[in-house]
Amino acid sequence: MKRSRVRAAAAKVAAGALAASVAMGNAAGQDAKKPARPAPRSAATPDIEFLQPYGPTTRPFSPAVRVGKLLFLAGQMGTSPSAAGGVVPGGISAETKQVMENIKDVLAKVGSSMDRVVKCTVFLADMKEWEAMNEVYKTYFQAGRYPARSAFGASGLALNGRVEIECIAVLP
Repeated sequence: MKRSRVRAAAAKVAAGALAASVAMGNAAGQDAKKPARPAPRSAATPDIEFLQPYGPTTRPFSPAVRVGKLLFLAGQMGTSPSAAGGVVPGGISAETKQVMENIKDVLAKVGSSMDRVVKCTVFLADMKEWEAMNEVYKTYFQAGRYPARSAFGASGLALNGRVEIECIAVLP
């Protein structure tokens, strides 16, 4: 009998705590001591702009997308305007240089610059070329102010490229 009275008393205490919690606006009864938080205000949706600095694209992606003050650049390959759609000859170093020049050009056309790049993602056809890519890549940034970066090995890249790099930059 003692046990059933203890259970009944515990049930009354729990019911009282739940009632107090609901009365304070915390319907879940998570913490009766804290007042209910107001519903979060909906933040204004940032402006999104799909940028096409070279005119309409022939592929289903934008070269850059602006969201607020952030720029998201599509992955750049080592193609040059004179390369007729293929990557520049010369291997990983030549391709990396062209990739970085392409990034620099897109940034300039949409109102930013290399010193405003905050994150890069590098895709390599062969991770053994990582060091050679780094030797060229680092020359495009001020020492000690390199963007955050990830690098991945890929089983194949578009146009049989050796390297592709995408970036996030900030507008001034």
